[in-house]
Amino acid sequence: MMFSVITTSAEKTQDLGRMLGEVLQPGDLVCLYGDLGAGKTHFSFGIAQGLEVREQYVTSPTFTFVNEYEGRIPFYHIDLYRLKDPAELEGIGFEEYVESDGATVIEWAERAEEELPPDVLSVYFTDVAENSREIGFFAEGERYVQRLAELKARLGTRSVEIRMS
Repeated sequence: MMFSVITTSAEKTQDLGRMLGEVLQPGDLVCLYGDLGAGKTHFSFGIAQGLEVREQYVTSPTFTFVNEYEGRIPFYHIDLYRLKDPAELEGIGFEEYVESDGATVIEWAERAEEELPPDVLSVYFTDVAENSREIGFFAEGERYVQRLAELKARLGTRSVEIRMS
């Protein structure tokens, strides 16, 4: 299953992330792809809100690779932007996070492509105009098809542009 949504502000991108976070379940893996400034971090902050993360300030783990948060389920936020060598993944416990009982979100997931399981929820960010981005969702595996169906149901009452492929 795949579809995309157009958002017109950082707040709407974050709100979309929150809606996804509300449907995520233990063991879910969300891989984010897109250029610098495309909205991945705003989206991740929204996911934290949807997972009911208690911390007031959720920060991007750019310098530490991983931040862990407690919420409805554990939230593991991984940012691989500064990853220089895929061998570094072992040092951060990458496999344990990917196979965890929490929800794991990976920014710059293409840098760990060889280490990802076959079933993931991939989210692609593309700038389409100033302050607007197209956010494409691609589900690989039945559990992620279900998550996208739940997300689409939540979007049904929102004023967003949805494109089906």
